Amino acid sequence: MSDITVHVEHLTKKYGETLALDDISFDVGKGELFGFIGPDGAGKTTLFRLLTTLLLADTGTGSVAGFDLVKDYKNIRNISGYMPGKFSLYQDLTVEENLKFFATIFGTTIHENYDLIKNIYQQIEPFKNRKAGKLSGGMKQKLALSCAMIHKPEVLFLDEPTTGVDAVSRLEFWEMLKRLKDAGITILVSTPYMDEASLCDRVALMQNGRIMTISTPGQVIRNYPLSLLSVKSSDIYHLLGELRDYPGVHSVYAFGQSAHVAFSAQKIEPEALSEFLKKKKHESVEITRIDATIEDCFMELMNSPE
Repeated sequence: MSDITVHVEHLTKKYGETLALDDISFDVGKGELFGFIGPDGAGKTTLFRLLTTLLLADTGTGSVAGFDLVKDYKNIRNISGYMPGKFSLYQDLTVEENLKFFATIFGTTIHENYDLIKNIYQQIEPFKNRKAGKLSGGMKQKLALSCAMIHKPEVLFLDEPTTGVDAVSRLEFWEMLKRLKDAGITILVSTPYMDEASLCDRVALMQNGRIMTISTPGQVIRNYPLSLLSVKSSDIYHLLGELRDYPGVHSVYAFGQSAHVAFSAQKIEPEALSEFLKKKKHESVEITRIDATIEDCFMELMNSPE
């Protein structure tokens, strides 16, 4: 790997008796787009607050661009851009006023770094006199990213930036991130959306304050040890329970209008399963061999023994 930009060793954080982060360790290389994938409560926001020096860890050490999380917090704040999960800009200031404010804090101007945010800001510039609180979700997202980028940071921390945003805005946002990555900026992004994992260079799958695995999205999928079928019928509710009773089934999870059925044996016979379900009075049965998704991998890791 190239030079390490973010280095973390054994970070632990508690809130009272709640263990939010449990012995987290990882490295992020310079220029990487690194994703933390996991549901609410996995520890993603706590981790980002530690890395942006807004919280102190209970134990463990870490650095950003060579600066220590505790001793060098001012340096880290100067070279980092942070976009929290909740929209945190000034609602009563206009788009332009928000951007000018954040530029001034970091001793720069919109003009000085306009090229860096041009592709993002141009989309909201026609609304520069509109108050931030009156923007749509996608527009707020673009403004928040512009404010996080205006001081030309080396590292970007984006905490669930696409949560609650429409599908088109989500796609546009990831295209923006790719352009920023191509410009040499190291990006750490968290998301609960498993489909966004494939857009990252590497991912850490998180659950209950722990990292279950770190790898490229492709390698995570290749490491999936089971054989998978997608099964549909006219009665999805009873289908899930009856599939769990079928011999050789390792796990069953609902995926939309179908069930993903994992088998520990490599050789599986869809025809026999179809007959089994027909005897259970299922109609319109559809069975398809499928490859694992990141979500399949996540579910298997979550339920694997330590």
